Amino acid sequence: MAIDLKKISTESRNLNTLDIDEISTIKILDKINNEDQIIAPKIKEKLSDISLVVDEVYEKLKNGGRLIYMGAGTSGRIGIIDAVECPPTFGVNYEMVQCLMAGGKDAFVKAKEGAEDNKELGIRDLKDIHLSSKDFVIGIAASGRTPYVIGGIEYAKKIGAKTACITTSSNSILASLVDYKIEIVVGPEVITGSTRMKSGTCQKMVCNMISTSVMIKLGKVYSNLMVDVKPTNEKLIQRSLNIIHEITDVSLDEARILLDKYHTIKKVIFHYFTNVEDEALIDKYLNKCSDNVKLAIKLYKEENI
Repeated sequence: MAIDLKKISTESRNLNTLDIDEISTIKILDKINNEDQIIAPKIKEKLSDISLVVDEVYEKLKNGGRLIYMGAGTSGRIGIIDAVECPPTFGVNYEMVQCLMAGGKDAFVKAKEGAEDNKELGIRDLKDIHLSSKDFVIGIAASGRTPYVIGGIEYAKKIGAKTACITTSSNSILASLVDYKIEIVVGPEVITGSTRMKSGTCQKMVCNMISTSVMIKLGKVYSNLMVDVKPTNEKLIQRSLNIIHEITDVSLDEARILLDKYHTIKKVIFHYFTNVEDEALIDKYLNKCSDNVKLAIKLYKEENI
């Protein structure tokens, strides 16, 4: 059956850019920039919807579940970018946050446009990762009609997983299926139908908000510092030392000694604020508080001081 693109807001023509092929470079850039400025205020209008998703994803991850993005084309690439940055930023494993993309990993660098039209592929990909009711699935689709994503969401709901969507069109099929809808209508693209532009930017911003907020709630951030960053190369070792210095005021040389001794930033912080040197005792309090170092320090002081 033919798709009526005129009913999808991301496919409508932008009256502000009808002459974009006739103007100077600076005017092209100005028009693109003007359109981009629409995005953040539109997202702000939907913060309450995003908040519901964050809280539900947090509960799932706290209890051993996973966050699974699903998308095709630009939407899939946005999900992958967000997912793969979580381990180096927050020290989580690569299973906790992941993205399934229509056409598989190869589609990230070479478009496989036909893959998005197959609902069964979405179901198969979720089965391949053994999706369960403990997980949370977010379908990302600008139009809200991508069959690959819809198939995945239908399967996720069937087995009892919670679901959400991130769309930039209103009243979509996808939004009608999910438990939590995030619909942010950013209007027609600068180039008609090119959802790699405003829609893609919007999706990236929302994914950033969801994953970052969840990780903060999981205790992966102390103040605004990445205390679960893994010191796996020189840059990240130096960042780890700088974080310890910022929180404790010890010198960078002292920070290196402490990091060598306790191996993680969180253990160093706990030691500094409690004077506990026994690593097993530090581990005990971190485990009691689900690895949230602020809560662990507070609990230790309540019980011992």
